[in-house]
Amino acid sequence: MNPSPRFPAEWELQSAVLIAWPHAGTDWADRLAQVEDTYVALVAAISRRQRLLICVADAALEARARDRLGAVGVDIDRIRFEQLPYDDTWLRDSGPITLREDDGFLMLDFHFTAWGGKFEAGLDDQIVSTLFDRGLFRGARHRRIDFALEGGGIETDGAGTLLSTWTCLHERHPDASRDDITGKLQTWLSQDRTLWLDHGYLEGDDTDAHIDTLARFAGPDAIVYQGCDDPTDSHYAELQAMAAELAAFRTRAGNPYRLFELPWAKPVLDEGRRLAASYANFLIINDAVLMPAYDDAADAAAAAVLAKAFPGHEIVAIPCRSLIWQNGSLHCITMQLPEGLLA
Repeated sequence: MNPSPRFPAEWELQSAVLIAWPHAGTDWADRLAQVEDTYVALVAAISRRQRLLICVADAALEARARDRLGAVGVDIDRIRFEQLPYDDTWLRDSGPITLREDDGFLMLDFHFTAWGGKFEAGLDDQIVSTLFDRGLFRGARHRRIDFALEGGGIETDGAGTLLSTWTCLHERHPDASRDDITGKLQTWLSQDRTLWLDHGYLEGDDTDAHIDTLARFAGPDAIVYQGCDDPTDSHYAELQAMAAELAAFRTRAGNPYRLFELPWAKPVLDEGRRLAASYANFLIINDAVLMPAYDDAADAAAAAVLAKAFPGHEIVAIPCRSLIWQNGSLHCITMQLPEGLLA
């Protein structure tokens, strides 16, 4: 009998990062140039260390992406473009959740509902099966699961511990008990324990408190989280309560987690609407951590915290003010693919 699959941590070796290029048919249309600048910076940083699989809507968009990337010296040979239709570019949530098996990979394809039916998601919900059917992945099996779950809603330490927020999963499945959801997630994701946060949220976030905007594993015994030190801020009470929950969690060995608190950026407003500027929405790649930067004085302090949490990793700031205009950030537009998966 084969051993059960294992859900690898994000800091484990990767073969590539999966993204989808923004275009005028997505919600980015009004600020497409600024968003493209962020994507160019992101691809440039990733391609220096590993490959990318970039979804493009058509040949014209592929040509545009090639031109933009080539203009800044990106090695196009490290990129595979794949043409397919998509509604938007939040691949963390519509992309595959990949488990390692003894002799390959298991790509889990959960039902993507655009965060509980807030937006159109019919095309995005087909991305995983479309890519799989084209033979892009080596030694992989595909499993469709008719259960609403987004990749941004879960964190793993790679050793069987899941971290998530109850707010998000309860919002997706209001009639299911915590025990029921815990059992299903642990079975599908090959986890044997779950740490649930009952506090924590960000204004301007339409994911119903995804964990990847709030708290992230930085090792089996370490958690990086978004703090708030301003008692006058509307987030203060919730994020302080979340910090207390994290302090009460214990590792598998029964010890407190090493906690790394990220600084709080000043409010970023768009026509009076507050945007979710979280430093917790970073992406770990091979030998580096890509950090969302918001042109804020706290950017440097956030980079210093991440450098302590991820020793041996280069911290690379990616400008992300354009992304939070659409209520997400750096981690939300990416999905890592484990080493050996991309053919």
